[in-house]
Amino acid sequence: MTDASIPLGRHVEYPATYDASLLFPIPRAQGRAGLGIDAPLPFIGHDRWHAYELSWLDGSGKPHVATATIGVPADTPNLIESKSLKLYLNSFNATVFDTYQEVRERIAGDLSRVAGGTVSVNFGLPPIDRRRSAILIDTVETEITTYGPPDAGLLALREPVDIVEETLTSELLKSNCPVTGQPDWARLTVTYRGAALDRAALLRYLVSFRDHCEFHEQCVERIFVDLMTAARPLMLSVEARYTRRGGLDINPWRATAGVPAPAAARDERQ
Repeated sequence: MTDASIPLGRHVEYPATYDASLLFPIPRAQGRAGLGIDAPLPFIGHDRWHAYELSWLDGSGKPHVATATIGVPADTPNLIESKSLKLYLNSFNATVFDTYQEVRERIAGDLSRVAGGTVSVNFGLPPIDRRRSAILIDTVETEITTYGPPDAGLLALREPVDIVEETLTSELLKSNCPVTGQPDWARLTVTYRGAALDRAALLRYLVSFRDHCEFHEQCVERIFVDLMTAARPLMLSVEARYTRRGGLDINPWRATAGVPAPAAARDERQ
């Protein structure tokens, strides 16, 4: 993606006052077309953002600071480009707002307009998740030689085939920003019910994203589609918790219909 109008990856002036025009939408259809995703969507989900750097002035000129949790439904037509969100939130720094509620409603309204659907905004962050029951696959002994592009052909079922319900996790997911090439790191968690996945094969597949350039949300949707195609599980949930960049982290989640959303939480690296 080389669109010069995108603020990511080029010098921009630090915003001096509140400016909602800084927000840059990216049509989700652009990434989904390459995955064969069309309406109706084959998944439910959301993109949960954590904002660590939010500040504004009150009527007396005194700064206030806060953190925020932002929820963008996966069925909105647009995702919100991350650097534009950072610049937008920074545009509050020298702007006067009378109440916390006014700030929250302004952010929710602006993000909803850009995303094309109802975006939730709440002050505060979820707790760090330290009691994880998922099975870590990173300790599996296997030879890895593929670091990009992502290769769904690496996925395989465990032999002999048996039906299981389990949660697998890996800290080794890494991809790169499609504009700047900057690295994006995440813990990925897969919960499914169906034919058992070969864990070494799943690990090799996740590592094959290592040199791949794609937005966070699109990576998670690619993983969801590839797992559904390769294993055809009866139930599938895929969540990635990406580490923080520019005072923001993002946690895309996609799942088959009827799966409850995972409890809001942060990873130790976030």
